[in-house]
Amino acid sequence: MNHLRNRASRTALATAAAAVLTGGLLTVASAPAVAADSATTLRPDFNCDKKGDVVTGVTWATVGGKAEAGQIVALYGTGTGVVSTKRTVISQDTAGVPGAAEAGDFFGQDTAYGDFDKDGCDDLAVGAPGEDVTGDADAGSVTILWGSTSGLTGTGSVTVKDPASSSHDKWGLNLAVGDFDGDGRNDLAATTTKTKLYVYKGGFTRTGANGGWYGVETPLYTGEPDPENVPPPYNLQAGDVTGDGATDLVIDGMEFDEFDGYPHNFLFLGGKSGLQKESYQELRPGVVTAIGDIDRDGFGDIVSGAEWNESDEYGDTPYGARGGQVWITYGTGTGVDEITAINQDTSGVPGSSETDDMFGYELDLGDVNKDGYLDLAVGVPGEDVDGHEDAGSVVVLYGSAAGITGTGSQSFHQGSTSFPGDNEAGDSLGMDVKLDDLTGDGRADLVAGSWENGNGSIVYLPVNTTTGKITATGSRSMSPSAVGVSTAGNPGFGVNFAD
Repeated sequence: MNHLRNRASRTALATAAAAVLTGGLLTVASAPAVAADSATTLRPDFNCDKKGDVVTGVTWATVGGKAEAGQIVALYGTGTGVVSTKRTVISQDTAGVPGAAEAGDFFGQDTAYGDFDKDGCDDLAVGAPGEDVTGDADAGSVTILWGSTSGLTGTGSVTVKDPASSSHDKWGLNLAVGDFDGDGRNDLAATTTKTKLYVYKGGFTRTGANGGWYGVETPLYTGEPDPENVPPPYNLQAGDVTGDGATDLVIDGMEFDEFDGYPHNFLFLGGKSGLQKESYQELRPGVVTAIGDIDRDGFGDIVSGAEWNESDEYGDTPYGARGGQVWITYGTGTGVDEITAINQDTSGVPGSSETDDMFGYELDLGDVNKDGYLDLAVGVPGEDVDGHEDAGSVVVLYGSAAGITGTGSQSFHQGSTSFPGDNEAGDSLGMDVKLDDLTGDGRADLVAGSWENGNGSIVYLPVNTTTGKITATGSRSMSPSAVGVSTAGNPGFGVNFAD
């Protein structure tokens, strides 16, 4: 089976896992959220307390008896990191949220954050691509939930209208937030089942106003998603690669002219008129992407996870490596330049590259040791541990003036000392990972999601302030039941964090 999927659509691996089981430092309120990781920003912060927060979409959650209606869970940072008791759970049955929870809405399938109304608290855009709208099956919807000093709330939330509803389905399939035109306001990018990307310009208000929209044609495959296999719609990741103050966008998907079964990445540059519609650069392939200034040269660098093996039953795969790898593409004033690769055979990286490890299935950037250089967390959900197939692991790679290397890197799994739980087949630890400052001390903590027991789980791992490294000592695990999410139907708690 082809493993590949986009960030929002994890059906292939989730179904496989279920089958196994059953047989930065300060937030500047006046600045727009440029959705790239930085050593000097703290994102997201929904309750304005200068501690980072975590949101997971619980895509397949049963709500009010409606299977796969979906919901989101926000876990708020505290002095000791995220805990299950300080949270908000929101669905379409929450007061103030447009619509109602219905079977197959998939509310929360993708989420993206940014301070849309410039009140200093981050807000959350939520996609529900399975939403039926006035008789149009799977038309999709996008909702903005507002942040406040009490955190995210359904009160006053607004719908972002599909600008071309008759032309496609699944509005809000993928989302990204950034200031693409550099005007100091956050814009919202969204995809559907078709190749065109839609961008709503900044100026969002709690009365539903915005700055208008424009479309961007992409060189991607236009076929409809195949729910039994790998869906062709693409991933989005926003960040300032060129250092000009306008957010750029990496778009991932199946390439239009060369449908080879593997994803292609394209970099669209932002500017005064927004995303450049006719000019883009192709990058090394990889499904999940993170953007941040790794080498502190003022330009955002692009990290992409190519989780596939070096070959499959059809022959050699493009830029593949046994067990997967990540590509680091360094940014310049005009786009991208130097490219390096890291996998489990790279010097210093724990373990070794083995077929179907899926190294790079998920990744995220953040400054763990407060040295000003970004570090990288990598999900390895296909890792076999102590005979347990697909138990999964997470690798942490550290950055320096030389960039991100294997030197001093770490690996964690459920058999690691002090790590919660036990390794089991199909747990797939590393389904998603986040490096964010969740305590407000200027150091990025690690959060990792798994497919634990078919329902999902989130593990918080703090930083040891003496060693400047992630540690399992003081870690904690949070289950869906602990945060009020039903375990009916394998909800997928913790397998898809907000970008």
